Amino acid sequence: MKVLFVTNVYTPHVGGVARSVEAFTKQLRHLGVEVFIVAPEFENMPEQEENVMRVAALQHFNGSDFSVVYPFTGKLRQAVNHFAPDVIHSHHPFLLGATAMRMARIENKPLVFTHHTMYEDYTHYVPGDSEALKRFTIQLATSYANMAQAVIAPSASTRDVLTSRGVTTPIHVVPTGVALDRFELGSGSGFRDIMGIPRDVRVIGHVGRLAPEKNLHFLTEAVIELMKRRYDVWFLYVGSGPVGTQMLEMFEQAGVSQRVCWPGALQGRFLTSAYKAMDLFAFASITETQGMVLTEAMAAGTPVVAINAPGAREVVRDGINGRLLSEPSRQDYCNALEHTIKEAPNWTQSCKETARDYSIGVSTHKLLELYQYLIDFGHPYDAGKDDAWHKSMRFIAAEWEIIKGVANAADVAMSTLEESNEVNVSV
Repeated sequence: MKVLFVTNVYTPHVGGVARSVEAFTKQLRHLGVEVFIVAPEFENMPEQEENVMRVAALQHFNGSDFSVVYPFTGKLRQAVNHFAPDVIHSHHPFLLGATAMRMARIENKPLVFTHHTMYEDYTHYVPGDSEALKRFTIQLATSYANMAQAVIAPSASTRDVLTSRGVTTPIHVVPTGVALDRFELGSGSGFRDIMGIPRDVRVIGHVGRLAPEKNLHFLTEAVIELMKRRYDVWFLYVGSGPVGTQMLEMFEQAGVSQRVCWPGALQGRFLTSAYKAMDLFAFASITETQGMVLTEAMAAGTPVVAINAPGAREVVRDGINGRLLSEPSRQDYCNALEHTIKEAPNWTQSCKETARDYSIGVSTHKLLELYQYLIDFGHPYDAGKDDAWHKSMRFIAAEWEIIKGVANAADVAMSTLEESNEVNVSV
């Protein structure tokens, strides 16, 4: 089987989508599946990569850590033709996502789309952010999903949201699994020694992309409050992004920065060791489709404190492997952190049992079953004569579908805006 992954983010970018693509690629290749990846160029990317084609891109779009890819090229099309995929799997509805749609239609191959992200929560990276833009983004992602042959939702909560938004393509819940064998490696005590964290203190930790949509100011404020109560509490946060420095400044202003450790982004055994160095994992994001870092923390036996939101509610069982809070105040969240520190040793085994349910082996098996079904039964069109004329017609059809999706999304966004303006005028 040959699978083409098309993604707007990939290593060395730090984030859930890049890590998902990387994890599934490794496991699929281990099972004998050929995987070819199309992704943008990124700074400090590896010099040698197996079956990866990098596309020229504008770096650090609007001050973010994202890249914006340049248009579809003949060189890319030649590479895809040479690879001859059985399935094309798109990880975004925009930019290279449109390229994936074109390639699937031209080559008459099934298109799978993973809805990794609630894209409307990221419009602040785009100039002119507005409610109309958020509606446009939602509708565009929905239109794209309905042009695919299968949609993957990383959680049941995400599936329900997509269904409510009008996605009619069959939706399959396939979370990104955890590579459990990774968590047999690494040393929490060794990591503490290297980073200068005393072995006898209690460590609250966080791992992820340090970005505005992750609710990190709320998290930092709650952690600071607990650090002022208890002098045996340290905070370890791992990752990179625009909010990282702001968090450190907040700790400095509060006078507790001497008990804060920020090593930046980590990978491999160092990341595993960081998880193991934590007594509990703090997570406050409400914009996730899947809490991948939560299952990783639990694989290390680390309980989680999270807010009851998509991505977290599927993983965290309140009072069993952590705390799940509904609409908490900073005080409530701080209290939950303190409670979990006390209960953490009693919840270690439950955490590891939860992680086994989310193993990469289980998730990849689900993905392979879906691929095989689509290869056997899910082609978007009757193949007909596979000549230049038929390919050209499919290309035109793909372009038309993309244009219709964009136009419909714009119409929905602007119609809602006009209705809102009419209400304001009448009032």
